[in-house]
Amino acid sequence: MEVHEGPMLATVIPLYNEAKHVEGLVNSLVTQTMDHTQHMVLLLDGGSTDGTLEIIKRVLEGLGPESPIVRLVENPLRTVAHARNLALQHLPASVEYVVELLGHADISDDHLEQRMLAWDRAEKLAQKPLAGVGCKVEGLNDTSSKRTMWIDAALSSPLGQSDGQFSTFDALEPTQVPAFVTHRKSSLEAVQGWDTSFLTSQDSDLSMRLLNQGYSLYRAPYPVVKMARRDTLFKWWKMGHRYGFWRTKVVLRHPRRIRAIEWLPWMGVVGSMILLWGNVALWWLGAAAYVGVLMVEGLRHSRRHPSLLLGLPLCLFILHTSFSIGLIDGFVRRGRNASDR
Repeated sequence: MEVHEGPMLATVIPLYNEAKHVEGLVNSLVTQTMDHTQHMVLLLDGGSTDGTLEIIKRVLEGLGPESPIVRLVENPLRTVAHARNLALQHLPASVEYVVELLGHADISDDHLEQRMLAWDRAEKLAQKPLAGVGCKVEGLNDTSSKRTMWIDAALSSPLGQSDGQFSTFDALEPTQVPAFVTHRKSSLEAVQGWDTSFLTSQDSDLSMRLLNQGYSLYRAPYPVVKMARRDTLFKWWKMGHRYGFWRTKVVLRHPRRIRAIEWLPWMGVVGSMILLWGNVALWWLGAAAYVGVLMVEGLRHSRRHPSLLLGLPLCLFILHTSFSIGLIDGFVRRGRNASDR
C-alpha cells in the first residue's frame, strides 16, 4: 500500500447520546492494525447529554504517541447528514477515503485494513469509477435482553429484510444501497455531500445521486460492522415507522429506488377489504396465511431460544405495520428530527 504523508483514511462518526458504546468503538479504532499515521478518527457530537462527551475526553487524554489522530468536533445542527458534511470541512487534504460509522457500532481490530482490501478488489471489478464500498451489518449477539434478541432475529429473517442496511449477502457485488460505506472523498465532493433535508435515509439518497452521476457502488461481506439493536418494542416501532417514512421521501426523489415487496402489506390489506366488500366468504384467508407464515418463522428460530416462538412473529408484525404506516405518512408530512438514535 502506498505510504502517504498524513492520514489517507478518515473514520467519521456522528454521535448523539452514545455513552453505552462509544468508548469501545473509539478504543477499537485507535488500536487498528493499519499504520496509525495512515488513518484518523473524527467524532462529531450533536449535543449529547448522557456523558458521551466526558467519556470521549477521558479516552483522548489517554492516547499515546502511537495512536492515530482523534478529533472531537461540535455538530450544532445534530443530524447525521450535517455531521458528515461538516466532517468534509475538517478533514486534511491527505485524506482520500472517508469511512462511515455510528457510535453504537463495533468493529474488529483489522477492520480498516479489511475495508481497503475490499476497495482494491471492488475497483478491479467496477466498470465505472468506484465511489464507495459498503459492509455487511450484523447484530451484537446481545442475549441480555429477550426483546433485543427478538429484534435481532427479525432483522436476520428474510421476512424482516429488504435490500438495504440489514441485507444478508455473501459475495462482493454491485449494489444501489451499501451500508457503512467507505467513500472516495472526491466522489462525495463531486455530488456536494449529503442532502441535509434527509433526516434519515440520507445515505440512500447519496447513493442514488452517486449512481446517477455515473459512479459505481459495491458491498462486501467483509469487513463486518456489528451494530447495537433497539432494546424495547416501542423503539423498534419508532425505527420501523421512521425507515418507512423516509423510504417514501427517497422514492419520491429517486423513483427507481421503489421496491414492490415493501408495499405487500398494503396490497394484502386492500385485497382483503375488496374481498370483504364483495362478500367473498374467504376474505380473511390472506391474513390467516400471513399469521401462519409468521408463526412458522417463529418456530424455525425457536431452537435458538423458546421465547422466539412468539417474540419473533411479534417483532416482524410490528416492523411490517410500522414501516407500512410510515410509507403512507411519508406522503403527508415533512418530517422532523428523531427523538432516538
